[in-house]
Amino acid sequence: MNFMPVLAVENNNTSTAAPKQFKSMVKKNKKTKNSDEYKFAYVNMNWWDNFNDDLLNSYIEKAVLNNYDLKMASINVEEYYQNVKNQFAKELPSATVGGAPAFLKMPGKTSTEMSFAVPAMVSYEADIFLKNRDKTKAVKKLYEGSKLDERAAYISIASAVGTTYLNIIKLDKTIELQEQIVNSRQSIYDLMLIRNKEGLTSTADTIKANKALVQGQTDLIELKKQRKKLLHQFCVLLGESPENAHSIERTSLDNLNYQLAVPSQIPSEIITQRPDYVRAELMVEKAGIDVRVAKKEFLPSINILGLALFNAGDIGSVFTTKNMLMGLAGGIMAPLFTGGSLTANLRLKKATYERVLQDYYKTNLVAIQEVNDALVAAKLDKDKMAQTMKQAELEKSDYKYNEHKYNEGTISKLDLIQYHENLLTIDKLVAQQKVECMVDAIGLYKATGSKPYDYVN
Repeated sequence: MNFMPVLAVENNNTSTAAPKQFKSMVKKNKKTKNSDEYKFAYVNMNWWDNFNDDLLNSYIEKAVLNNYDLKMASINVEEYYQNVKNQFAKELPSATVGGAPAFLKMPGKTSTEMSFAVPAMVSYEADIFLKNRDKTKAVKKLYEGSKLDERAAYISIASAVGTTYLNIIKLDKTIELQEQIVNSRQSIYDLMLIRNKEGLTSTADTIKANKALVQGQTDLIELKKQRKKLLHQFCVLLGESPENAHSIERTSLDNLNYQLAVPSQIPSEIITQRPDYVRAELMVEKAGIDVRVAKKEFLPSINILGLALFNAGDIGSVFTTKNMLMGLAGGIMAPLFTGGSLTANLRLKKATYERVLQDYYKTNLVAIQEVNDALVAAKLDKDKMAQTMKQAELEKSDYKYNEHKYNEGTISKLDLIQYHENLLTIDKLVAQQKVECMVDAIGLYKATGSKPYDYVN
């Protein structure tokens, strides 16, 4: 029995822990076994170039190739593909053949004889009403739906990788600023202790400064915990062990340059490229075929059976016409009494069709809602970011003004440090909202099926 490590450890060594390896029993489909290009087409790699970050692109590519959810999604497609082949086989004749050597002792004889028999049988259901053909079409719809599920999984994982990566970068910047805030509060507390001893600052104010310092240190620990957990999640998304979190490289938020305008509007037709929308359409078509099949269950079935038996005392003369018994027969069978099961099945399929149809209508509305929500979030967060940048510029001007006053000796160093903390706090807000705008872009990418900017106005 194998166990994965569960202890949180800090080290600089690459993880050597790995689950037990099993032999794969699935071969890739001939159409895709030599190429993974279709997977990269699913996630629209060109769109990720808008972040101008080679590291992010490399992580998206790594997740596309190594993420286990995506591997399972691709294997699920193979399962449905084999189901199609299995159902199609039922449209074809089936043939069986066997061999039966035997020793025989006939009544009234003392000697034994050897006999060789070779039976062969062919059966075929004449699909004159195309019932089996419709069943194959229904299974093909499921196969096509599984490919859309696969595409949706790739878009979802790529979005998760991008969002997690950006949030890690945001935490890097936030931790850097929080460390400066803690240092500032430490300086404020140290100055207040000195002033308290000199009788210039009350004990209450000194305690208040100490509480602010402790709170800042607590916030810093919480931020580091969040970053560590995100790094673990990021490793799993890449198909790696969480123990490799320390080796995750990333750019700094200051160097991240996202340059793509938010579209002023997106037509509702864009939902037709979403995998969930297309899949919902396929499921309505599949449910309609199921109803047609249920109706054809009331019709008779026509079966053709061919039988041949070769039997001889020696193997050399088995396949001769004088030792052959052959028959060909056909039959027609119609359901006479089934206890109402066929009627119930038809009603069931009709009810299923109605449910799937309502799900299609709901998918349509939800898809439009998600696109609108993503577009509104992108627009308003961009406007909010613009206001926050103005606020940050005002805070910088205020700090420079107070720095000038400090140099003139009109304010104390304690006051200047407090103004500097105000500047650091607004810088944290800028970092948070900058990443929010980029995450909004990923949300729009996901909501529109990985192609959000085909309709930029």
